[in-house]
Amino acid sequence: MSKLKQIKSNTKIYTDKQQAYRGLLGGIGTGNISLDASGRMCDFEIMNQPNKNLKIPHTFFSMWSQIGEEDSKAVILEAAPTGMSTKALGHPPGEVYGLPHMDTSTVETKYPFYEYEFKKKNMPLKVELEAYTPFIPLDAKNSGIPAFTMTYKVTNNSSEVAKAAVCGTFYNYVGINSFDGYDKLYLDGTIYNEVFEDAGVSGILMGNKDMDKGATTYGTIALATANKDITMKPYWQEGGWCDGPENFWQDFAADGMLDADVSSNAVDSTVAAMRAQRIVGSISAMETINPGETKEYTFYIGWNFPNRPGWLPHGHSNEEPTVEASRIWQNYYSNFWKDAKEVLVYLRTNEEKLRTDSENFALALYSGSLSAEVVETLVSSITVIRSTTCFRLSDGCFYAWEGCFDEAGSCPGTCTHVWNYAQTMAFLFPELEISARRTEFLEETDDEGAMMFRALRKIDGKASEMIPATDGQLGCVTRVYREWQLTGDDEFLKEVWESVGLVLEYAIKNWDLDGDGVLDSKQHNTYDIEFYGISSLTNTIFYAALKAGAEMAKYLGDEEKAARWEAIQAKGSAKMDELLWNGEYYKQLLPEGVDIDEYKYQYGDGCLTDQLLGQVFAHVNGLGYILPEEHVKKTVKSIFDYNYREEIGDHASVQRVYAFADEGGLLACSWPHGGRPKQPFVYSDEVWTGIEYQVATNLIYEGYTDEALKIVESLRGRYNGDRRSPYNEIECGNHYARSMAAWGILVAMSGYDFDLPNGKIGFNPVVGNEDFKCFYSNGKSWGIYEQEVQADGTLARKIQPLYGNLDGVEVNGGECEIVK
Repeated sequence: MSKLKQIKSNTKIYTDKQQAYRGLLGGIGTGNISLDASGRMCDFEIMNQPNKNLKIPHTFFSMWSQIGEEDSKAVILEAAPTGMSTKALGHPPGEVYGLPHMDTSTVETKYPFYEYEFKKKNMPLKVELEAYTPFIPLDAKNSGIPAFTMTYKVTNNSSEVAKAAVCGTFYNYVGINSFDGYDKLYLDGTIYNEVFEDAGVSGILMGNKDMDKGATTYGTIALATANKDITMKPYWQEGGWCDGPENFWQDFAADGMLDADVSSNAVDSTVAAMRAQRIVGSISAMETINPGETKEYTFYIGWNFPNRPGWLPHGHSNEEPTVEASRIWQNYYSNFWKDAKEVLVYLRTNEEKLRTDSENFALALYSGSLSAEVVETLVSSITVIRSTTCFRLSDGCFYAWEGCFDEAGSCPGTCTHVWNYAQTMAFLFPELEISARRTEFLEETDDEGAMMFRALRKIDGKASEMIPATDGQLGCVTRVYREWQLTGDDEFLKEVWESVGLVLEYAIKNWDLDGDGVLDSKQHNTYDIEFYGISSLTNTIFYAALKAGAEMAKYLGDEEKAARWEAIQAKGSAKMDELLWNGEYYKQLLPEGVDIDEYKYQYGDGCLTDQLLGQVFAHVNGLGYILPEEHVKKTVKSIFDYNYREEIGDHASVQRVYAFADEGGLLACSWPHGGRPKQPFVYSDEVWTGIEYQVATNLIYEGYTDEALKIVESLRGRYNGDRRSPYNEIECGNHYARSMAAWGILVAMSGYDFDLPNGKIGFNPVVGNEDFKCFYSNGKSWGIYEQEVQADGTLARKIQPLYGNLDGVEVNGGECEIVK
């Protein structure tokens, strides 16, 4: 039995009526094709740039069936279209909306698997679909395969023998240069479809002969099946109007089989035939199904587009484009597969292990004590890693946008002050975070210790000309500590250590003007502006960085640095607490004699939701408190009390809107006692999921779990498939990196502590001495942690690695059984 059948709870089910739903299919750095809740392929984003809302025409799955001697039926394997229709010309032929469809569909996510069930009145065949791309934490290569599997399962619930065929159809759009927005694609070069059979799969390789081999749309696509009784139509009939679709549908609907011969002797009497460069291929697989029996139809779709542009085109970078920005880089995945056929052969050849490891991940993630809302939150954060936000160059270096606009990247350079919040990738693929740290410290930090917060030097050919971001630069120090603690990689620590010291000393010298351990100069930050005076946002990150730096220095035997940084942290945090604590939270203190409106974009007496961000970093990384515990607890509760809204309601905002009036959310700032500046800081009235998650994480650490879950429930209510996809949390772009703060909730709920350099991990769940079960991961292994109350009231703990091992690691001081 599939391990997925063991997952009985903590999942969410969506219907075809929830038209914002999108399930991403594709690997890390490969781009994606998505499925909506009707089972329809959409958002074709596989050619090295975002392409939200791009639907390639005549690309779909269909089914032919005949039960006993009854008349046969042919349907599109998507729920029938519903909802608003606004197209002036009607829906184009390429959407196949005019053909018979299934009536309804539901989809249940068991990431990385999407499980669909289709229904049609008076059809005694049960039709299901399982779609997935392998996802295996700690295995970035096999989680970065540019392909996915579509397995349709047809069960015969009638009393007679049935015959059924499932057909996959794909439009070859290699070399696309534009789209008319209706039904016509414009292509460079000469496209071709080539039949192949290899390693148990039969398919069609789609390419383009006569185009620039350095173009970003140069490459191949492949459609294949593992079924044996197949027929193909490698090319649809050429001609104008709907000649090809008409020929295909008549052919398939007749008997479920395809005739490769599409020649026609009919005279074309049209004065001006509407001819299109349309090359479409189809594969049909036939099965005989006895009463009560289920047959599977397994299809694979893969691609290989090796050429990636630099950081352009993009928006919101504040950088002048350079000549180097137009350079073409090679995708990492193209090191392993020369074309899409090789991708599918690899997927098929290694299918058993890839599936087993992916199922193990799903089982570990969904079988625990976390609510469905929390699990969906974790899944949504995972999809960022496999969205167009992230990519890898051929040398393995990891880079990312902040997010992605519909057709371009948003804000280049793995921005340090946005990725500050991200936790998910560090726990699942620490090697990728380590790659980013190497870039930040070894390439983007100068001899004085100033770190550029956008990594442009390698790809654009020159460093950013913007000033360093205080929060981003200091946050990178805490992330070096996190990556080292998660992996125990001493060589990585030694490699970046000199630069870590420079970065900390730069902060002390340039942002603490009077040397009292409190940052008080102009501080550029994640709101794309500068704070002046003293802010707990940057200072708490400073203290977390100093504490992390001291711990690393001790480990490396540099006692002088450790003592210096510990002294600055102790002195500075005490003074900042004295200066900013107002009895409820930490305010901003502007320079003496400076009025709140003298500088634009400050917050003054406001309750800043990010005011304890550095404390969150300290908690997640096991560094303890950097401010008085009682003040931290009071502050995080004040943030919730003042800034959380069950309904946004009449809250006035002239800024961007990420939550409607009837939805709940956490505002970036509020002024509960007045004092709102005439021009408060940019984004102050907005609702960002990344901020919501970091606050929820801190609430859990401080004992306010109910409040944390209320924030999560409101967020999931906004991203519930109706107005927004559950797997695309937006900010300045789709799949925004800041949303990966979500993983901190799992770390906090499980009380997970990790110290791999010293061979120790531990768990102290918020439920205390009660039953609890959850996913865990680090650089050595991942699997399931579980604790169970015994009949005598004692607590039995066990941990089961499902990938890797915990050899040489002590769990909970040796009081936890390691299940082999």
